[in-house]
Amino acid sequence: MPIEVESPEELGYGTIANNLAESSFSDQRLADLGVDGDVGDLLLQYGDHRGLPALRELIAGTELDPGDLLVTAGAAAALFIVATSMLQPGDHALIVRPNYATNVETPRAIGADAEFLDLRFEDGWRLDPDRVAAALRDDTRLVSVCVPHNPTGRTMDLGELVALVERHPTARLLVDETYRELAYDAPAPQAATRSDRVIAVSSLSKAYGLPGLRIGWIACRDRALTERFLAAREQILIAGSLLDETMAARVLARREAVLPGILDAVRRRRAIVADWFAAQEHFEWHPPEAGVVCFPRLRPERGADPDVFYDALLHRHGTYVGPGHWFEQDRRCFRLGFGWPDDEQLRRGLDGLAAAARAAEPAG
Repeated sequence: MPIEVESPEELGYGTIANNLAESSFSDQRLADLGVDGDVGDLLLQYGDHRGLPALRELIAGTELDPGDLLVTAGAAAALFIVATSMLQPGDHALIVRPNYATNVETPRAIGADAEFLDLRFEDGWRLDPDRVAAALRDDTRLVSVCVPHNPTGRTMDLGELVALVERHPTARLLVDETYRELAYDAPAPQAATRSDRVIAVSSLSKAYGLPGLRIGWIACRDRALTERFLAAREQILIAGSLLDETMAARVLARREAVLPGILDAVRRRRAIVADWFAAQEHFEWHPPEAGVVCFPRLRPERGADPDVFYDALLHRHGTYVGPGHWFEQDRRCFRLGFGWPDDEQLRRGLDGLAAAARAAEPAG
């Protein structure tokens, strides 16, 4: 996948007036979430190698046992631990694409036989479980999906995929569910509750707007496999940051007070985006069903030049999105994040999209 310096930090936030590239809810201060930041008495020793017990209890809730949880430095570290623990060179992995970069690049770096199941705009970015069934091999070790999906915001019932891996002798289902708590209605149960053949990964970054607290986790009911992940975590991280884990526990202790306001803002901004798409002619999309991202595209029949579009979008209109090539997709597609900007910045960014599309279309 492309490695670029065009991150917001490298471009400079002063260059970007309307940031629609982010894939999380707006960055939050702990005070915004009603969390006391006084940790002066915290003894900064090596923490529990599985993660702070109080934090694991809060993540587990009533659905899992705290022993099913392993806290990591964000979801990216969790995905890296899973891939490097589960895959050897030549092992077969089925990976839905587009997908988060770590889910794609780590199996490649290991030398696994990575087979990609590409989602298509024409299919509504839907994954047909029959395609997974047809692609399974005797040596398949991992089936990797993202539900709710990044970057499209689409979702699915995992039941058929769980049944497939349960009938398979070696395959496990890896579910990146970092947007699960940003369901527009009731969230689905944690994926690891469905089977001990499921490995689920999540974090505080997307739903809670706290990527600066490097907190993610692996959930798996197979204790032998969890022990393998723990050994890998110890080799990579030893233990997590007690500061991060302590503050994360304070946030999750206030989950019932924090999430409703976030979800209200997400639903409102999604409605702004939906109304805008309904009123314009340059783009087409499939509405997101959860989360804070969608993956629209320039209408092919209008002939817009993607290079002109992206250049005009950023340099004339100060608006930033995630171009399709970030996800190994057609550059007419782009990830639009609607959870990070406030309502006004979102509307300005959408106006910038329309103006840049007009500039990129052939004259006449």
